[in-house]
Amino acid sequence: MPASRIASGFDADFPVEALPGGAYIVPMIRPKLPSEARMWQAFEARDAAFDGVFVTAVRTTRIFCRPSCTARKPRRENVTFYASPREALFEGYRACLRCRPLDPPGAAPEWIRPLLDALAREPARRWRDADLRARGLDPDRVRRWFARAHGMTFHQYQRALRVGGAIRHLSNGSAVTATAYEHGWESLSAFDDALRALTGRSPARSRDAAVIHLARIDTPLGAMLAAGCERALRLLEFTDRRMLETQLRRLEKRTGAVLVPGENDVIARTREQLDAYFRGELREFTVPLEPAGTAFQLEVWQELRRIGYGETRSYGAQADALKRRDAIRAVARANGDNPIAIIVPCHRVVGSDGSLTGYGGGLWRKQRLLDLERGLVPMELGA
Repeated sequence: MPASRIASGFDADFPVEALPGGAYIVPMIRPKLPSEARMWQAFEARDAAFDGVFVTAVRTTRIFCRPSCTARKPRRENVTFYASPREALFEGYRACLRCRPLDPPGAAPEWIRPLLDALAREPARRWRDADLRARGLDPDRVRRWFARAHGMTFHQYQRALRVGGAIRHLSNGSAVTATAYEHGWESLSAFDDALRALTGRSPARSRDAAVIHLARIDTPLGAMLAAGCERALRLLEFTDRRMLETQLRRLEKRTGAVLVPGENDVIARTREQLDAYFRGELREFTVPLEPAGTAFQLEVWQELRRIGYGETRSYGAQADALKRRDAIRAVARANGDNPIAIIVPCHRVVGSDGSLTGYGGGLWRKQRLLDLERGLVPMELGA
């Protein structure tokens, strides 16, 4: 069985078993850390792009942190780097209470979770700063967290949430006046302004507006954003992916739908199946999918779903399967534009020698997904 070198930042020289059709069976490999100089630079800069790649342990305090931790920085000679929280724990270090490195990247902090639960229970409620203070929350802190996590302030978020609920009620035949007051507007003119700002339509014309709901899903590999209509899942991506905003604009443009925060049955099924997948209990997703793309992209994404759980396929083999050997680069670009991560498994496509190549969610996530599917690393939230 030939040995091959895993490229792109992972340990080298291990056996790779080639299968017919360009697939590979690759054993578990230990992530190779960046240089210590690069890790120290990232730690000093509080670079969140390295969260999940390594943790930083401080010998004097016996505490380990994420690279992005905002705590006071220790002296360089007191710092040790580890590839995972597990390694730091085995060496006797404790998790930092400020950056919580045992939580999945991007997970909602405990202090905001009761408010998120309240929003889910009462999506039509109009929250004011006084309501937040009554819960012991600083409105400025809440605003900053929503701006980082959702790209909008708390008040903008709840306004979009109420608009989404109002459009759903209008589409079900509810009267405009009743809908406006039930969803927290104190006048019809304010309701009209809010709908026009989000949908470009009046309340009467919003009855036939298509709605796609956006909801956060926490996973062991970080927070994901799910977008789904009542029929199917339209997008699933890690919230820290740089292309996420572009993907949302494409989805909005290609569907003509209104994107609003909210939950529906499709998103609930997606959350349940992702939980089972990360526990190692689910191999095939059954959530209905409707990704928005060109005819060529849809063809490529459909072929990705034919790569079996626990298997990989080279870009060349992917092009061959599509009978487009002369368009390997175009196939690779379509893989990169895949808007439904994990369920449409672009993480199963590797280099011609079995090496890990580009992945929008980060190579460390790609490696962990492949390890999970080989039965090596089942994952659960908080594990």
